[in-house]
Amino acid sequence: MGGALGLTLAALAYPGLLGLDTVSGSPSRVVAQTRWGPLTEADRDFVVKVRAAGLWEYPVGEMAVKKGTTKAVVTAGRHLVDGHAALDASCRKIAPLLDIALPDEASPQQRGFVATLGADSGKQFDRDMANVLRVTHGQIFNTIAKIRSTTRNSLVRALANQANATVLDHITVMEDTGLVDYDRVLFQETTPPKLPASDLTPPPPSGGQPQVVLTPPPDATSRPLDLGGGQPAAPTPGPTVR
Repeated sequence: MGGALGLTLAALAYPGLLGLDTVSGSPSRVVAQTRWGPLTEADRDFVVKVRAAGLWEYPVGEMAVKKGTTKAVVTAGRHLVDGHAALDASCRKIAPLLDIALPDEASPQQRGFVATLGADSGKQFDRDMANVLRVTHGQIFNTIAKIRSTTRNSLVRALANQANATVLDHITVMEDTGLVDYDRVLFQETTPPKLPASDLTPPPPSGGQPQVVLTPPPDATSRPLDLGGGQPAAPTPGPTVR
């Protein structure tokens, strides 16, 4: 793998999709009793970080659609946009029910991913995108399974089901590019550098501003959670992340 990609992964590849290792206090501590089951710190963090993941992976997907030099890279970008638009809608559905404040901006670490990939072009972009996204998705795969197997909240459980399917799909399309350097990716997945919590934490939403919405593509195939009737209406769409 080229030096530029090595630097990219060394600087940026660490747990960032959900960041459950940054939960304050005890992850199993119940922070609210809801009609869908108790909500723990880990549950709440999961919903926040699924939302934050879309805020950086969605624009990277748009980059891949526009800048990708191969059909497989463009396809991977379309899957990122499609999958995260649906996950975003699910987060926005369940967050008000569970009294969770969602961020409208990714974490500093995640914004670093976007800046690095935004500066890339050509084959360098293809390689960096495939490998960085393969690292972050590979790291979080087991974490989603842990939330799915331990949460007692049915809404969080449903979101974990959706996230699990989406992440597996995204891992697959990254690998289908033929650009994944498995030796380096697996090393980065298992030995991530330590970072301060401030780099891994998305900022809280700004009061009085419309909620950011990740708009699904016209040919969307992924669907948000169907919570049935009698639920509060979804927030009015705000600006699309680009």
